[in-house]
Amino acid sequence: MSEPAPTADTARTERAADVVVVGGGVAGLVAALECARIGLSVVVLERSGQVGGCVGRIELAGLRLDSGAESFATRGGAVAELIEQLGLAAQVERPNPAGAWLVWGEQEASALRAAPLPKTGVLGIPANPLGDDVRAIIGWKGAARAYLDRLRPILRIGRAVSLGELVRSRMGSAVLDRLVTPISSGVYSADPMDLDVDVVAPGLNEAMTRAGSLSGGVGELVESRRAGGAVLGLRGGMHTLVDALVAELARFGATVVTSAPVTGLVRSGGAAATESVDGASPGWRATAETEGGELVVDARFAIVAAPAAASRPLLATAVDGWADVSSWPDAASVELVTLVLDAPALAAAPRGTGVLVAAGTPGVAAKALTHSSAKWSWVAELAAPHQVVRLSYGRAGGPNPLDGRTDAEVADLALADAAALTGIPLDRSMLVAAGRTAWRDALSHAALGQRDRVRFVEQAIAAVPGLEVTGSWLAGTGLASVVPHARAAAARIRHLAVAGDAGDA
Repeated sequence: MSEPAPTADTARTERAADVVVVGGGVAGLVAALECARIGLSVVVLERSGQVGGCVGRIELAGLRLDSGAESFATRGGAVAELIEQLGLAAQVERPNPAGAWLVWGEQEASALRAAPLPKTGVLGIPANPLGDDVRAIIGWKGAARAYLDRLRPILRIGRAVSLGELVRSRMGSAVLDRLVTPISSGVYSADPMDLDVDVVAPGLNEAMTRAGSLSGGVGELVESRRAGGAVLGLRGGMHTLVDALVAELARFGATVVTSAPVTGLVRSGGAAATESVDGASPGWRATAETEGGELVVDARFAIVAAPAAASRPLLATAVDGWADVSSWPDAASVELVTLVLDAPALAAAPRGTGVLVAAGTPGVAAKALTHSSAKWSWVAELAAPHQVVRLSYGRAGGPNPLDGRTDAEVADLALADAAALTGIPLDRSMLVAAGRTAWRDALSHAALGQRDRVRFVEQAIAAVPGLEVTGSWLAGTGLASVVPHARAAAARIRHLAVAGDAGDA
């Protein structure tokens, strides 16, 4: 069941459980449910006032909309399986296949230019550099430079590591800046120079070697691409997945406590304890600060499912000999601004389902725009006659352009950006409602060196019985990565619990 924090007249509350889960994002909720299903008592502690993490909701003008993730990748089938188990299969909806556009411009140009993104490519890397849709964006000069990739021996580059360096060396700056960087910024909030090829484009190195060129390798991946690469959503929003998870947790008797940031996680009896009272495994004590005072949860097992910035300090005290990685990349400060507009001209979806912004585009602070009413039929029906657009701001390695701005200033900036990106004049009189959602700990799993950092964490945690760590900072970007990772972490806890119970019998 879900419950509030302790009341004001309670200075300290203690409770016991089989499993304590730190973090109420999707990873934490999924892991908690996997444990609760087999009869383990579970307590979830969430620092914010609502669960769901990056799969959240925002209410504007009477509309319940997604404030974070709005879709899921079908690869692997884990998310579809979860949706089926939660009884949401009938709500699955496909997005409008029209696709997104790209907007770009030069400092000296009087207006921005726009064109549909090329269809046959991987992360913006074209399979056919001379295609009409590619030339419309990078021109003949850029296309000719990109085509040199077909003429250069692939053995000169060996195995590529940096996505940006690979694209620049093989196809030139036009492809990198105009096609690849906008997608990298939109998907990973990171510069392609900082992205690991093997993480963001699995199999590309091998395909390049077989095909003899980067574009040939991309073409091979495109040809072999299966339906698993598709993206789907839920009618009513991805936030309904969180509602279903919470309801299912309540059905199995789990407790979810919000507004309860965890300040400490130690082994029961102190960090040096090696055995619990029942002899099965070390126990864990999680301490949370709430409005009503201190909440202490003593549990046989612990799952840390909070973001990196919150998880790493807890692990420093929970794991003997923990030596934190010194070279973790800076997290991106990402903020989403949702606008509900009375703008009938947008109904024609003049630039598809959204717009990505090329590097160096003047006069636009946003990195991307999603035309939600054009992308999802349920949003169009719910919002009619209004239009809903969502703009994204912030990249790794730099300040967020919305930092320090008031809500009114943010709304004005978002309106101006939306007008520039859609090509439709928009002003304050058309604004029905505006809202903003900030993600201050957006850490890219695809950053160079991140696989080694993750491997370090996993090895350290594997040596500590009864403790698991999950979440996007370890699993990777998107629900298709997060859900199976959380389930695997929970499976290891379930195995220990069953083995311990069997030993007690």
